[in-house]
Amino acid sequence: MANTYSHCYNHIVFSTKNRVDFIKPEIENRVWAYIGGIARKHKMTALQVGGIDNHIHVLISSPPSVAPSKIAQYLKGDSSFWIHNEFPAMNKFAWQDGYGVFSVCKSHAGKVVEYIKNQRKHHDKQTYEEEFVDLLKLHEIEYDERYLFG
Repeated sequence: MANTYSHCYNHIVFSTKNRVDFIKPEIENRVWAYIGGIARKHKMTALQVGGIDNHIHVLISSPPSVAPSKIAQYLKGDSSFWIHNEFPAMNKFAWQDGYGVFSVCKSHAGKVVEYIKNQRKHHDKQTYEEEFVDLLKLHEIEYDERYLFG
């Protein structure tokens, strides 16, 4: 084949370190927008960014040459640097070490976008920890509870 054709959507989820409520509603839109800019800077498209005070969801489209681990590194590293510079009072801010990444087919992307948009409402009924375990189970990813949330 003369060219490469791809369609890669990933739903990436990660929390603040120790799930501390750092991303308050008054700054969240700026944080989500900045993360969208990080994606653009690295030749990706953030289809939806959102979350609540202690975690984030990103539905992102990327070229096949960019590994999911690299996507998470870009999003977490660049945003952490920006948050420390933009909000000096948040000098203790950090993202957790790990992340979840779940592949999404184009036909389900709309549902994931709506899911991310409705995070505040969703978390009236479910904690981040419950949500993350549900995502692991939905995608049939094995895990050891001893090391899940550190």
